[in-house]
Parts: sequence; structure tokens; C-alpha cells
Amino acid sequence: MDALKEDFLEFQAKTTPHPLALSVKKAKGAYITTTDNKTYLDFIAGVSACSLGHRHPKVVRAIRNQTKKYLHVMVYGEFAQAPAVQLCKELVALLPNNQERVYLTNSGTEAIEGALKLAKRATGRSELIGAHFSYHGSTQGALSLLGSEHQKKGYRPLLPDTKFIRFNDEKDLEAITSKTAAVLLETIQGGAGFILPKKEYLQKVKYRCEQVGALLILDEIQPGFGRTGKFFGFEHFGVEPDIIVMGKGMGGGLPVGAFSASRELMEVFEDRPKLGHITTFGGNPVVAAACLATLRELRDSKLIAEIPKKEALFRSELKHKQIKEIRGKGLMLAPLLENPELVDQVIFKCMEHGLLLFWLLWEKKALRISPPLTITEKEIRKGCAVIRKVLDTL
Repeated sequence: MDALKEDFLEFQAKTTPHPLALSVKKAKGAYITTTDNKTYLDFIAGVSACSLGHRHPKVVRAIRNQTKKYLHVMVYGEFAQAPAVQLCKELVALLPNNQERVYLTNSGTEAIEGALKLAKRATGRSELIGAHFSYHGSTQGALSLLGSEHQKKGYRPLLPDTKFIRFNDEKDLEAITSKTAAVLLETIQGGAGFILPKKEYLQKVKYRCEQVGALLILDEIQPGFGRTGKFFGFEHFGVEPDIIVMGKGMGGGLPVGAFSASRELMEVFEDRPKLGHITTFGGNPVVAAACLATLRELRDSKLIAEIPKKEALFRSELKHKQIKEIRGKGLMLAPLLENPELVDQVIFKCMEHGLLLFWLLWEKKALRISPPLTITEKEIRKGCAVIRKVLDTL
């Protein structure tokens, strides 16, 4: 065992008893190289976070240029800092008209916390509704709206006045009432197996919210920033949420989150009481510079327009008798296998052959495929060939 892996296992707190524990030496584009100089094609992309791949030159350049000017100078919301201000301005230009202000945070789960607080403060209500098999993060508010009791039973009591509906089940929309502050849904359910909303489902949720005065919060942390073939996933489904939560792919590999809403909604954080939501490092200028470079590359290049073609190639290249179906959209794809044991074997065998795949949280029969959006057709074919070869041996 190499020294880095030994120290990782000894000193760094872990999330599972058996982490993959690759000792990373460097990463570039769609590849990760370990300390033993083995190179892996990366179909994980930091769990959808590295939208432009590893160390994209425009992101690296933006980080380097910002470090020459200033790093952290003041807590969020007090000083005007060009990277954060420009990021918010250009992000608002890409959002629906009802999204006028952006609050920058350090992570997606922190953005979820802010969005939930905003909804409760704006409506004066306490009830929050989530979906079964949802995932929004691990802090206590996000955990309260996480749709798996197994994952959270050891951490109760959590937020009171929470309840759950079945994603895509229109009959459950009657549970949204005049007591509801907000309904929080993933635009595409991630941990559940990349489940797409059925036709007009999200529109019907929004209509029901409008009927009873509740707010619709859409979690775009994973589908946002081009991953589905549009800048935001909800653009596929004809709905305009009241609050949008972002993260992962917006940072180009740096930690970030954000939530957006109307000017009227965001103003409730400013007074009675002041400092309604505060963060020290949200809007960090180096992170914001990386985000801005990422946004501009996604907006101004052909990357997003090419996503449907890349999705079609994945689906074509992954035709195999052991793959029952492929769920998802764009470059968040979940091939379903016969059982979880086969999934484990495929992931570990593919790693032996230089391909990185990962699991999904709740759907244990699925492989996670969420490569960098910059992945080439040649790399797609190469990785899919490895998957087919491994499946042929199992």
C-alpha cells in the first residue's frame, strides 16, 4: 500500500467502510492518474461536478488571474467583488424572468438550507414537502427533506412539519395545501436512478403550489449547467420554479452552491431580522472566478448543443443483453443491470481496466455514468467498450 493511501485510511474521516481509495497524482480533461502512474478514463466527473473536465485551461486561468488580485476580503454580502457580482449578473441573464437575484453559497446542501429558510420566511408557513427517494444533501434541513428513512433515522429529531409525496404521482399533489411553505423536488431524481418527471408533472406541481400559495423549489444541483442538454434541466419540462438551487457543475471543480429567486423573495433576508441568511465564504472571489469561466464556456461554446448527440452515442454503444434499460437524460445516465451484486462487479472490474464508474444512492441496480461534458466521442466509445467487455465476462 502506498504512503498516501495509508495516511488517507488512517487520518481522514471517511463516508463508507470501504472507499475506492485511489491515490490521485494528477487529473486532466477526462483522465485521472494515480500515484502508481495508472491512468483512468473518468465517467464520474466528481459526481457530476467537473462539468468541463479536470483542470480546464479557462478555469485554471481564471483562478490564477484572480489570485493575483485578492482572495477572501469580507463576509458575503458586504463588499462588491467583481467575480461574484459578474457571476450573478450573467447567471440571472440565463434564468427565467422570475429569477432576479442569486445568493452564492459554499455548497449545494448549503444552498438547499437557504432556499428552505427563504420559503418559510416568505410564506410564514412551516410545512415542507419533499419526494420519496430524493436526495438534497446531508445537513439537517436537507436531510429532513431526504426521501430515505434508512439514511436519516439515526439523526432524528430533524425538522418538524415535513412530509413526502411520490415523484410523478399526480394523486399525491392533494397533499400540498395552504399549510405548505414549499415543495422541494429534484428536477430529475438523482439517487433514485436518474428518474425523469413525466409529461407535465412539474407543471402540475407548480399549478398546485400557486393554488394554495406555496412555493416550488427545484433542485438543479445535478442536472444544472448543461448536463441534460440545456443549461438547466427544468427547461425541458416547461416549468418556472419560484426558487432554483444550484451547485456541482457550476464551479468547474471548485466547491460552490447558489440559489436564486425573485427580488421580492430575496429581500426578506435583508430585514426583520437583518442577516436572515449569512455565510462567510459564499461568493469567494476565486471560486466565483472559476464559476464565471465555467458559465461562459458552457454558454458560448457548442458543448451543450452537443450533449444530445453524446447521449445517443452512449445509448448506442451500451446495447448489451445484461443492460435492461438506460435511464436519465443527457450525460446523467443510469444503465440498469440485473442486481446490485452485478453492479459492484462491473464497477470494480472496469476500474481494473482503467475506467471509473460509480454507484447511485438508492437505486442499487444502476451504474452511474456522468462524465465531463467535454468528453469526446472517441472517449465515449473507449469507455463503453470496456463496459461491454466486462459484462461479457460476468
